[in-house]
Amino acid sequence: MEHGGKPMKMKVKFVDDEVVKPSDAMSLPLYITNAVFFTLFFSVVYFLLTSWREKIRTNTPLHMIDISEIVAILALVASFIYLLGFFGFDFVQSLFLQPSNDIWAADDDEDEIMLKEDARKVPCGQALDCSIPKIAPIASPKAAPKLFEEKAMIETPPPTEEDEEIIKAVVAGTIPSYSLESKLGDCKRAASIRREALQRVTGKSLECLPLEGFDYESILGQCCEMPVGYITIPVGIAGPLMLDGREFSVPMATTEGCLVASTNRGCKAINLSGGASSVLLKDGMTRAPVVRFNSAKRAAELKFFMEDPENYETISMVFNKSSRFGRLQTVKCAVAGKNLYMRFTCSTGDAMGMNMVSKGVQNVLDFLQNDFPDMDVIGISGNYCSDKKPAAVNWIEGRGKSVVCEAVIQGDIVTKVLKTNVAALVELNMLKNLTGSAIAGALGGFNAHASNIVSAVYLATGQDPAQNIESSHCITMMEAINDGKDLHVSVTMPSIEVGTVGGGTQLASQSACLNLLGVKGANREAPGTNARQLASVVAGSVLAGELSLMSAIAAGQLVKSHMKYNRSNKDVTTVASA
Repeated sequence: MEHGGKPMKMKVKFVDDEVVKPSDAMSLPLYITNAVFFTLFFSVVYFLLTSWREKIRTNTPLHMIDISEIVAILALVASFIYLLGFFGFDFVQSLFLQPSNDIWAADDDEDEIMLKEDARKVPCGQALDCSIPKIAPIASPKAAPKLFEEKAMIETPPPTEEDEEIIKAVVAGTIPSYSLESKLGDCKRAASIRREALQRVTGKSLECLPLEGFDYESILGQCCEMPVGYITIPVGIAGPLMLDGREFSVPMATTEGCLVASTNRGCKAINLSGGASSVLLKDGMTRAPVVRFNSAKRAAELKFFMEDPENYETISMVFNKSSRFGRLQTVKCAVAGKNLYMRFTCSTGDAMGMNMVSKGVQNVLDFLQNDFPDMDVIGISGNYCSDKKPAAVNWIEGRGKSVVCEAVIQGDIVTKVLKTNVAALVELNMLKNLTGSAIAGALGGFNAHASNIVSAVYLATGQDPAQNIESSHCITMMEAINDGKDLHVSVTMPSIEVGTVGGGTQLASQSACLNLLGVKGANREAPGTNARQLASVVAGSVLAGELSLMSAIAAGQLVKSHMKYNRSNKDVTTVASA
């Protein structure tokens, strides 16, 4: 790092914060320690059973114990705690589910593979000063290596003797990598061992992938399996955004320069014009199973049964018993030959709700088997939902939250802040977002870059980034009003899929971003309010982003702004020539 114009050499020492295990109390090798405690446990059990059998034979009360029995009981407890702490409940599973020997497809000699040092002498960019060093006109042959010697190096402590044995077992395939958390009882240690084993198997360095500074317990069984580290994405703030009379500072996680700055400019234009307003049109998550019959007639019979208003109450009661928040709203059916697709829509409170609606659908399918025993359930999801893919059904019917957000931008604000005029924006929107998208055959893509803002907000707030696909369905409308002086702009987004509980929303960083918006967790007074508010903020942010980008294009500033904020201004030719 550069500090005060002088190079500063930095060493980072990691503190070993691993959880102390019972085996750490002994300096013996791991297999000897285990053998000692196994022998002690069964020997003590045998001694106590023999002693108590003798007491029963001589009619001696069992509660009368001597010093040898006290010592034996203490030894029994100690050995049991050790064995339970080391093996845990996974030991029982291992008796029945033996790991495959080809999990890593490794040969026997791979146990001895040592990770080769990365060929690069410069450590990862996270620890470096990224400025281009000034190159002297004449450099001596010995001057070049000095640049790398002065860079900060991160010293990673070598694995302990016990961890080394486990790493070799993972590489050899005798211990499944996926079972490390349950076997060790320490998620951070499991990630570290898995990471080292992966490096040895692949021969590739993960030095630049951060490991320290993350709570691996928080993702266990919830967000990510078999972790080896985490990535860092910068979070910027756009706003404040004046929406429905409230101000929101919008967190956006992105690596695209100019995106936050552009959205921020849109927020400024909206605020100076009195703010934006939003309307929630629908709120319901969907799941559509596919079932098959022997004939199209039988498939149609179930369709008529499901869509009959007289059967709604019964079906709703069966569906709703799976959750206190999931409430069935509608069931829409479609027949394809002898196959039937049933699209269930239900409210999900403050959760995004995919698991909630799936459990309700499963209840209904089990119930229908009584009256339709010839129904063959092909899959609980038949893509008529439709999740994580562009689909006309979401564009037309909606999925998640359907929101419209609008604002009136005053003419002088369009000129002074957005650097364009109302007529140019209206014409550009017609030819680009509407006509151009139609020529391209767009499906829900009648906008400039709604996906940009949706993705950034989703990453920052712990939403499912894959659902950006349907959540970015948006049509942007612009119209000149008040005799052409002012601009009315709106975005209509029929399928914003967000939640404020569950999944990635519970991670510390994402939870902090939700807290910034005032929508962290569940709203106990009015369930679903926080998730609906988040959907409105997403739509309002898209409105700001659309307004700013369209203005940049209308004013011919798009390339200039991206060259300023999305490109390095350093002269890379000097680096290449050096």
